[in-house]
Amino acid sequence: MPSFRTLPLRRCAALALIAATMIGAMPAGTGRPAITGISHLAVYATDMAASDHFYRVVLGARKGPDPEDPAGIRYYFNPRQFVEVLPAPKDHGPSMLAHVGYTTADAAGLRTWLVAHEVRDLTPVQRGPGGDQWFGGRDPEGNRVQFVQPGSSVTTAEKGAISGRIIHVGHAVHDRAKQDGFYRTLLGFRPYWFGAFHEDKVDWVSQQLPDGRDWLEYMMVGEGSDVSLDKVDARQLGVLNHLSLGVVNMQTAVTTLYRENRLSPRHDGPQMGLDGKWQANFYDPDGTRVELMEYSAVMKPCCSPFTAKDPVP
Repeated sequence: MPSFRTLPLRRCAALALIAATMIGAMPAGTGRPAITGISHLAVYATDMAASDHFYRVVLGARKGPDPEDPAGIRYYFNPRQFVEVLPAPKDHGPSMLAHVGYTTADAAGLRTWLVAHEVRDLTPVQRGPGGDQWFGGRDPEGNRVQFVQPGSSVTTAEKGAISGRIIHVGHAVHDRAKQDGFYRTLLGFRPYWFGAFHEDKVDWVSQQLPDGRDWLEYMMVGEGSDVSLDKVDARQLGVLNHLSLGVVNMQTAVTTLYRENRLSPRHDGPQMGLDGKWQANFYDPDGTRVELMEYSAVMKPCCSPFTAKDPVP
């Protein structure tokens, strides 16, 4: 079963799916502090040294301490965006996804707003030595989410990083309507694009953050998608639960990795995605996919037009 957007382009049942994509696109109310971008993806690792080589050497991210968990390590692509690598707990299960972090202008204010909208089981706001503030919770399917108010305003790419910009994250979703109730209706995420391998399916649903151009990609699993529940094992979850780094020119980025011998043992591409954007995939030692993607489409996408402006470098 193919795992990402790289089969020949096919037309989808666009009108019906666009209508479905628009459902729940309005925020619950005014007064919500801005949610502006992707902060980070946190993943589990069974071998911290092997993960260090992948994120620090292959991807060129800057290594730093983890103020949230002394056992963890952060790998920065710019001072505000990073991958957080945590030692895998014994009971972590097949998924290596720990949580997704989003950037907000006001962590304390957003937590207060969520409580006022009857979101429960939120952690207290914590403060890091660099000035970051954050709190956490869960989405309707139990995925851990964090909202981070960065202590730094600097977004310059880290020297040596293959990319200085995280443009999207994605994770497995089983019940689109339930997730839309949280991300779209409550938080105000906005439709961006959707696609599928086959006309009668929906495999990927992308929605930009309410106040920025980064996006969250539902990787649909189960009824209505091409990925059946009985085929979702640890390897497949590593493909579904992923991080995407923006590159201006895919040929230049991949040539750099080849020339400097910085390829991960498992990789594929470059190839053209069904969204019309060049992409290449690399995998950390535990199978979590890191996707390089150009910022804008160079071909007409299948299934849906883009309904919001692309992120910028």
